[in-house]
Amino acid sequence: MIELEGVPELVDPVMVAAFEGWNDAGDAASTAVAHLDKEWKGEVFAALDAEDYYDFQVNRPTVFLEGGVRKITWPTTRLSVIRVGGDKPRDLVLVRGIEPSMRWRSFCNEILGFAHELGVELVVILGALLGDTPHTRPVPVSGVTSDPDLARTMDLEETKYEGPTGIVGILQEACTHAGVPAVSLWAAVPHYVSQPPNPKATLALLNRLEDLIGLRIPLGDLAEDARAWQVGVDQLAAEDSEVAEYVQSLEEARDTAELPEATGEAIAREFERYLRRRDGGGPPQPGGHATEGGDAGPYLRDSSGERTRPPKPQPRPEPETGPGPASGSGTGSGTGPGAGPDEESSGESGPADSSED
Repeated sequence: MIELEGVPELVDPVMVAAFEGWNDAGDAASTAVAHLDKEWKGEVFAALDAEDYYDFQVNRPTVFLEGGVRKITWPTTRLSVIRVGGDKPRDLVLVRGIEPSMRWRSFCNEILGFAHELGVELVVILGALLGDTPHTRPVPVSGVTSDPDLARTMDLEETKYEGPTGIVGILQEACTHAGVPAVSLWAAVPHYVSQPPNPKATLALLNRLEDLIGLRIPLGDLAEDARAWQVGVDQLAAEDSEVAEYVQSLEEARDTAELPEATGEAIAREFERYLRRRDGGGPPQPGGHATEGGDAGPYLRDSSGERTRPPKPQPRPEPETGPGPASGSGTGSGTGPGAGPDEESSGESGPADSSED
């Protein structure tokens, strides 16, 4: 039995989870949860035992100095709580960590134990996949679920994916079997500019999450970072004619596929988001204020902070058939076996760029 001391009774709680690794292209999903934690000042109340789930030769602990004393940070998964007030309060439970190396079933059962004790009514798992999508267009975000009834009531895709999966897919299935409503949101990241961070994809995930759970999310500097990122990628792509031509071909394919989606429903959805973000257009939130949203993206940089040229496109295997990675927001197939919104590779670890729900 999980005992939670010091955690108050939550109001209509939603659990939002993201994991670094195979299902986190461009670090877009984990950064989205980190953004929520930072903007709303989440309070950590639990951490899973690192010894149970992580191979420390794969995810190594780090050593740091604090007041002249050496300390160690172990790779793990932490849970924090956010109290969201306003006219329609709804609290969040954030799950943020690294995809576990072992004992996935026990890992999911432990997270579900917390969800049960906290009275969580919905679990939303964020992921990001590599896809054939141009950086110049809005980021496709798919919402998928294994629950047919939930798919109908929340206007989501019912996943049909078959193939290799990551912890996002395993946790979603565990929720379904436990009778906990669960949804996964997938952002498609351009495969030719997959280096983290990708604030444009992070912003798209947060916008979709906002629509799903009915909360106005403070964006901070995220929209500005997204615009700077897109400008940087534009400049780098312009330096290479092959890359520029490839991006243009992706734009043409995307625009052709999206033409039927320019419906009144899509326009109404964007207008509703605008009204929420207008001053006084939504319930007030603590820890920040809503800023102008958008689908622009962050500045392209590598881990050393130096700018790099996007790699020239290479011939890529044809993805297996699966639900498209963009639900009502464009196309963009995943790369590798079983590509779709269900399973994804971050481009840093794990098998080929595939995506899973």
